[in-house]
Amino acid sequence: MIISILLLSIFKLTTSLDIDTSDTKSICDATALIQQGLMDYYWGTQYGGTVGMFQPPYYWWEAGEAFGGMIENWYLCGNTSYESMLMDAFVAQTGPDYDYIPANQTMVEGNDDQGIWGLTIMNAVERNFTAPNKDGVPGWLALSQAVFNTMWSRWDDAHCQGGLRWQIFTWNSGYNYKNTVANACLFQMAARLGRYTGNQTYLDVASKVFNWLTEVGFVVIDGQDYANVYDGASIDDNCTDITTLEWSYNHGIVLGGAAFMYNATNGSSTWQNRVDKLLTGATTYFFRNGVMYESACQDGNNCNNDQRSFRSIFSRMLSFTSILVPETADIIDPLMKSTAEAVAKSCSGGTDGHTCGLNWEKGTWDGQYGLGEQMCALEAMQSLLIHTKPPLYTQYNGGSSVGDANAGLNSSTTNVLKNHLNISNGDRAGAAIVTAIILAILLGGAVWMLF
Repeated sequence: MIISILLLSIFKLTTSLDIDTSDTKSICDATALIQQGLMDYYWGTQYGGTVGMFQPPYYWWEAGEAFGGMIENWYLCGNTSYESMLMDAFVAQTGPDYDYIPANQTMVEGNDDQGIWGLTIMNAVERNFTAPNKDGVPGWLALSQAVFNTMWSRWDDAHCQGGLRWQIFTWNSGYNYKNTVANACLFQMAARLGRYTGNQTYLDVASKVFNWLTEVGFVVIDGQDYANVYDGASIDDNCTDITTLEWSYNHGIVLGGAAFMYNATNGSSTWQNRVDKLLTGATTYFFRNGVMYESACQDGNNCNNDQRSFRSIFSRMLSFTSILVPETADIIDPLMKSTAEAVAKSCSGGTDGHTCGLNWEKGTWDGQYGLGEQMCALEAMQSLLIHTKPPLYTQYNGGSSVGDANAGLNSSTTNVLKNHLNISNGDRAGAAIVTAIILAILLGGAVWMLF
């Protein structure tokens, strides 16, 4: 028994994360182990699973978030271990209209879900990820443009003077809520497409979305030295009763969008000022003693599965800001270094000896584990490599993805808020009959299950 314990201790010592934060190979070796843990939750290679999704209880949007970090690792570390898996996932989840509204999500997908996938596919564009290898599948740029076009078509001027709703479809809870993350994704998609293509129209849309976020009060930036980024509000009171929770991913996506706008506008002083205030807010609310944390839920130990992943995209956006707005590197890079060092100590749990935890301030594994913990650790760790490779490409400096400015405009979900179909009484009667039949089938099934 004593020998077994000693062997287990030796095994854990030899498999725990031990990195040199100044050495690329050491960092890449560590992130390879973290990705192995992340892939333990992947559903696409499991019997009965779905390609491009992680196992329950992790939602579809979180797969898009995770794959964004894995694209970065593919680029920064040259790790091709998951290239085929990523390719298959990206293609499998495009949907019939190639706009990232796949059939398995058509009843539940929100604007924020589609937006997170859009940001990941833009990563594929800007990192020159291997082009889709399936006949008929558009290039990554065209797929990104389809996401942007379908989201922008749902802009709702009828309530709160603009903005995207949280949900795409009327039957989903939250359809009356306008949240920051959906609009922040649209803002950043527009900024990145404008930067990549040089098309001013995208940049104009980005400015409009950002201005709306500030005018409605979801982003509070004027008249203070730092920015607050709140969660959202309901259209029932014209977006006046704002939910003032602050989440790292909301803040990060807005900050990242502002950094792309600064870069796309050749260092505009307006966007410089916005980046500075957003960054001050980010470092104030989501770092403590030099270590990143999720301030709204971590201390209370009540972060849900979604919230436990937020720091992943927050880390990525801080990294992007560091390269897109070089003046910010002196602030961001030391914080990411101290955070990565804390992450390495956290990734010392589980039977493998390198499972990552939630609380990086403890100096050891905190007993928490899951997909979100692995995602956050991966992105915080690889942020140390952000300056070791050429920055994000555009079509003018090496970007090669094929685009289509009209992609997605014929999508079945385009203009869902502006549907001008002339529905007759006969159509309504037919719909009522179909509804009655479906309810009868469901009721019959329930009775059968009972008896």
